[in-house]
Amino acid sequence: MAGTRGTKATTLGAQLRDARLKYAPDSNTRTMCEPLGVKHPTVSRWETGERAPRPEDVAAYMVAIGAPAELREKLVDMARDTSRKPWLTMTVGRNPEEQTQFAAMLEIERTARRITHVAPLLVPGLLQTPEYARAVFVESGVPVELIDTRVAVRIGRQAALTRRNPLHLRAFLWEPVLHALLGGEETMVDQLQHLVDAANRPNIEIRIIPTQTPWNPGWEGPFSVAEFADDVERGPVVQLENKVSALYLDEPAEVAPYEKAGERAEEVAISPEKSVELIASVIK
Repeated sequence: MAGTRGTKATTLGAQLRDARLKYAPDSNTRTMCEPLGVKHPTVSRWETGERAPRPEDVAAYMVAIGAPAELREKLVDMARDTSRKPWLTMTVGRNPEEQTQFAAMLEIERTARRITHVAPLLVPGLLQTPEYARAVFVESGVPVELIDTRVAVRIGRQAALTRRNPLHLRAFLWEPVLHALLGGEETMVDQLQHLVDAANRPNIEIRIIPTQTPWNPGWEGPFSVAEFADDVERGPVVQLENKVSALYLDEPAEVAPYEKAGERAEEVAISPEKSVELIASVIK
């Protein structure tokens, strides 16, 4: 049945899988059965998030693959509550690979069929150029030694848009985003040209919400809604992100207002064709 997997359980499963591939690259879900004393389908369901493992299961799994104690403790802590209630993740690690927020985001983008992003302040990360992304991190005060890694991760995420079955991205940008000089004029010109080029891809739709619109759903804050194919067994997930954390919502009653906000953004935005024309005019 679609919509049975929660974001936290799915993220935990993805991190278990990634840890196994890193620390025990010759293993698979079948070879894990004997040391864990469980059947093959159980391990498979843990890694897909279809079934949430108990904390003691996670501890045994991590010991079996030889994962470091710090990572084992983090995933055991995640396993203590994999319910579908709102999940707040914090940016606590020094590198994106260490942060649960990034793990959840990457897994959503890896498996989603479509993401609708309403962006009133910045170009969405999936559409940023390296120079624009770097300017975002510099101006927001990210430590200098972390910026290169953050930029690489952000640009690497964009592979979701060019994979064999690419993610369909709908991005609604408020018009003032186009006129900001983040990173300087040259950086902004390159960023705007990148938007024009991206809009030519069949899986990317860019819509501009005019400055003088009577209402912009993004005024209440940026958000994204991810939708999944039926065979992924996940309902829509809302991501609300700020400087130090991200909140994930996947209960239908919590997601519905954001789905309606996405529909409202579609109503007030100009067409994709006119949006590209507007971006091109700003470049000039």
